[in-house]
Amino acid sequence: MKSYTELARHDGNNTLFEVVEMAIISMLWNVPLHLHAEGLRGTGKTTIMRAARQIMPPIVRIKNCLYNCDPENPHCPNHRHLSKEELESLGNETVPRPFLEISHSAKIGTIAGSIDLQKITNSANPEAALLPGIIPQAHRGVIFIDEINRLADTSPEITDILLDVMGTKPGRVQIEETGLPVVELPVQVSVWAASNPDEEPGPLQEIRRQLSDRFDLVVEMGRTTNPDAIADILVQSEQRRLGAENIAKRSVDHSARLLKEMALIAKKFESLTMPDFLRNFIARLYVKYNLESFRAIEAIQHAAILHCALRQRDQLLVSDILKVIPLALKHRVDVETLTKIMNSSDSRPSGGDNAPPAMNFSSQNKKKEPETSFSEYEPAINSSLAEVNFEPEPAAVKEDKSFFKPLKQLFTGKQEKPAEETSSNDPVKASPLNKAKRLPDLNLDELVKSEGDFK
Repeated sequence: MKSYTELARHDGNNTLFEVVEMAIISMLWNVPLHLHAEGLRGTGKTTIMRAARQIMPPIVRIKNCLYNCDPENPHCPNHRHLSKEELESLGNETVPRPFLEISHSAKIGTIAGSIDLQKITNSANPEAALLPGIIPQAHRGVIFIDEINRLADTSPEITDILLDVMGTKPGRVQIEETGLPVVELPVQVSVWAASNPDEEPGPLQEIRRQLSDRFDLVVEMGRTTNPDAIADILVQSEQRRLGAENIAKRSVDHSARLLKEMALIAKKFESLTMPDFLRNFIARLYVKYNLESFRAIEAIQHAAILHCALRQRDQLLVSDILKVIPLALKHRVDVETLTKIMNSSDSRPSGGDNAPPAMNFSSQNKKKEPETSFSEYEPAINSSLAEVNFEPEPAAVKEDKSFFKPLKQLFTGKQEKPAEETSSNDPVKASPLNKAKRLPDLNLDELVKSEGDFK
């Protein structure tokens, strides 16, 4: 497996790296974050998510517990009724954080749990006992599912189990076997998935909308258009062949460093909260645009806090919210609604760069992102809140206030020069709709490329 810290970062995959690191911080806060990476084959979705296990801090569990029971909060049928003294006598152990995968050929018993055949066939002392499946064994860790759109299409019974696991935080799983009492377990597990929406059977939100809504964030992966980034990938590939031992040693050192850094960040910013005026801003967006799911606004709030923590800032910025809105809403609303939401707060003040850059131990240098101080954002957002009203939008708007104009700036990352006056009699020059893209052509992770785009 390729080292996480040696994977090349570029404009097409950088968002996934950030979101994966946010999810690891969230796990250390004991809050699962469910991620779905969508994109064409060969863009590295699965590689990045599988390699992320190398930077996940380990867990401490009751010794030999297959359910990964926390010694401070045992939950499995074997340990939840034991006293503190009995738990101490069993002892603890430190093990790697679980990272398990669900294959497309898996059965219900493999996923949830089944009868322990080894114990029941023991001739000396046969007993009926349960063997936990993949989901219970992934407690406090990650379950990864590749091509989840195909799994949702071919295995609806496994999809139903995932709905229970992802429906609440922590989730739940129920193990049923004939002749044994039903066992219901809480499970604190993050579900990560990858898919190619352009291949059969199509996008997940069109196959099983319930399951799609369970994912907190959806990242749109793309190929880089930077020839220098592609050349760096080729250089790294050649270096791995020529200096495999040195590369491996350096990767281990970098991974260990990043693992410690993630644990320190999670501990330092565990008490980070969102200011009321930003929370009210999210609430008004929910009401005005009639968002269907409460999970959407909960995901926006939690992801914005994680985005702030990843950049090691003590206070949230408006840019933290704007960065995660497309990730939380791409799979929940249509592109027109998302466009309106992104442009409902286009008064963005400028400022200096006082925040530390995001962590990056890859061989590439990430472009430094300018930030703005918290005090400069508050007046602007308060004025923006006044603009987010509950009046119905007029049927027609003037061209200079059309939301298509700021959307174009978001896609290009450039400020448009003042346009020359055009005659209203020339529909080709006057209409902003001529350059609109079709929904399949839109790459929504480009809505917010960096915080510098808001200046």
